Amino acid sequence: MDLMRRLDESLRAMRERAEIWPKTGIVLGSGLSPLAERIERPQFLPYGEIPHMKRSTAPGHEGRFVLGEIAGVPLICMQGRLHYYEGHSMEEIAYPIRLMRQMGIQALILTNAAGGINEGFRPGDIMLLRDHINWMGNNPLIGPNEADLGERFFDMGRAYPEAFRAIARESAKGLGIPMKEGVYLATSGPNFETPAEIRMMRALGADAVGMSTVPEVLAAAHMGLPVLALSLISNLAAGMKDEVLSGEDVIRAGLSRAAAMSALVADVIARMG
Repeated sequence: MDLMRRLDESLRAMRERAEIWPKTGIVLGSGLSPLAERIERPQFLPYGEIPHMKRSTAPGHEGRFVLGEIAGVPLICMQGRLHYYEGHSMEEIAYPIRLMRQMGIQALILTNAAGGINEGFRPGDIMLLRDHINWMGNNPLIGPNEADLGERFFDMGRAYPEAFRAIARESAKGLGIPMKEGVYLATSGPNFETPAEIRMMRALGADAVGMSTVPEVLAAAHMGLPVLALSLISNLAAGMKDEVLSGEDVIRAGLSRAAAMSALVADVIARMG
């Protein structure tokens, strides 16, 4: 079945269930699920109830859409994303972003937990993405182009628009939340990187590394959907500190800073209107 027909079937199922129609889309990263608790009058739709949606299996990911409002803005939130390391195809990872765009969202906010590569970063820092490096070895747009969604070839220079980043800076300043800015590098995972790989990534200009976000940004940019992306620095990357990295630590770090990240995202949504 072709992509547009699948999207139409998913959209029809969402129309039958959704009590609001969203203006903003949000994707929550590892340990950042509590942000969904800020959504007013929430409506929960498990991915398994939507035709053609895959289920999230990553720890700390609920695997459901949450519809509701923040500051009067109607939104849809992915409480748990899909990852390449789970065995999902790039097209499957991009699918919910395309579905939310079909629902009418005009802005996409992405969050993730990431390892700090920049030697000036510390665990608990929040980084505003100004650019990314795709080191995943794949791209959700490989294959036949769906012209109804976007052009075959398109510019990535404005994937993270300055106007959105300016709003995030204003929000962080108003809330008294220190915020870094930098370049996010995405790998396939699921293993953490080697110290040699981290040295290479730093030389390439990366400030943080993670296992998500970039496929979603590529799908959004293809459809002309502007993105704001934030990384929670959950740990220092391999070789920067004499410690063993674990997925549990990433989730714990996310939960410890979930309140600050939630407040920041909520204020950004209110300012975007």
